Amino acid sequence: MALDKIRAGMGDVEAPSVEIWSDEDDARARGFVQLLAPDGRLVGVAPKLEPAFLRELHRGMLRSRVLGEKMLHLQRQGRIGFYAESRGQEAAVIGAVAAMTAVDYIVPAHRELGAALHRGVALRSVVAQLFGNAHDIARGRQMPVHPATPRALNFIPPSSCVATQLPHAAGLAWAAKMRHDPVVVLAYLGEGATSAEDFHAGVNFAAVYDVPCVFLCENNQWAISTPASRQTASDTFAIKALAYGMPGVRVDGNDVLAVFATARDAVARARAGGGPTFIEAVTYRMGAHSTSDDPHAYRTAAEEASWSGKDPLTRFATWLAATGVLDAAGVAAQRAAIEAEIAAAVEAEEKVGPPPLASLIENVYARVPATLEAQLADLERVRAERAERNDGGRGDAGR
Repeated sequence: MALDKIRAGMGDVEAPSVEIWSDEDDARARGFVQLLAPDGRLVGVAPKLEPAFLRELHRGMLRSRVLGEKMLHLQRQGRIGFYAESRGQEAAVIGAVAAMTAVDYIVPAHRELGAALHRGVALRSVVAQLFGNAHDIARGRQMPVHPATPRALNFIPPSSCVATQLPHAAGLAWAAKMRHDPVVVLAYLGEGATSAEDFHAGVNFAAVYDVPCVFLCENNQWAISTPASRQTASDTFAIKALAYGMPGVRVDGNDVLAVFATARDAVARARAGGGPTFIEAVTYRMGAHSTSDDPHAYRTAAEEASWSGKDPLTRFATWLAATGVLDAAGVAAQRAAIEAEIAAAVEAEEKVGPPPLASLIENVYARVPATLEAQLADLERVRAERAERNDGGRGDAGR
C-alpha cells in the first residue's frame, strides 16, 4: 500500500503504517527546481517580473560580487582584518531576500552582506563596520562582516556561531503569529548548520508551532573543509524537512529566478498561515571560506572549474540580454557605478578614527556602574601618561 494512501496519526499504534509525507512531498525534496540553465536558456516558466525589478535583482547580485572583490583586496593589504565572500552564492542570497516585504524579518548567517545592502543598509555603514570605526553602529564590537543595522530594516545582525540564528528566527516568527502580525521570517543557513544542535531546535520549534518562517539553506558544498557528502547520509538536505513536518524544496541555488519563485511561494504560504518551509539552494562557494582559509588544501581545481561554468551572475546576465532587459553595456554601467560607490565609501570611512574609548562601557547597563567608570578613568589616565612619554614631554608645540 502506497504511503500516500495512508492517513494515520503518529500516536496510532494500531495503524499498519503511518504516513509522514506524501509522494509529492518526497518528489519536491529530492527534485531540482530550475528555470534558467547554466548557459542562460530559459528551461521553465519565468515569474512575471517588471524589467526594473529584474535589473535590481542583477544589481544586487553584482554589488555583492564587486564588494567581495574589493574587500578581499583590502584585507590582503592589511587595511581590514577579515572578510568572508559570497562569490558564487549571489543568486541564493539575493533571490531569497527579494521575495520578502519591508515588514518581514531577515535572519542572516555570515555570508549575506548582499542581502543587507539589498534590504536597504547603507554601503558606507557596511564599510564602516568592516573598518570597525566610530561610524560603526555596533562601535567595533563585532568582527568584520557582521554589521549591526537600523532596527527599522528588520535585518538581524549576523552570527558566525553555526545555526544559533535559527531558534531566534523561529522565535521571531512565533511572536509574529501570536501578535497576528502578517510577518514572515527568512532565516539563512549553510548545509553545515544542519549538523548543529540549534538546527534541530529551530526547525523543530518552527514546525511544531506552525510559525511563518522560511529556512533558506545555501548548500555551497563545503562547510569550511568538510564536504557536503560528509555532512549527512540523507539523499538531500531538503528531505530533512519532511521528518520535521514541513515542506522541503530543492532548488538550483545558482538560478536567481528559481530561488526567487520558490522563496516567494514559501513566503506566501507562510503569510497565509501555512507554516514553515525549508528550501535547499544548491550552489557553490567559489572563494575561500574566509580570508583565513586556503581552499586549495581540500578541493581540486577541476571541481572549481566545473562550478565556474554555472556562475549565477553570468547565467542571469545572459538571459537578461536575450530578453532585452539589460545588455552588456547596461551591466558595465552597473559595475562602474558600484565600483565608484564602493571606492567613495572606502575613501570616506578609512579616514574615520576608532570608536570613543567610553564606548567600552556603554550600551550594557541603563546606568553605568561606578566600578566601570573608575576602570575607564584609569584606562584614560594610563593612555594619557603613555602618550606623554612617547611625546617626550614636548606637548603639542613639539609635534
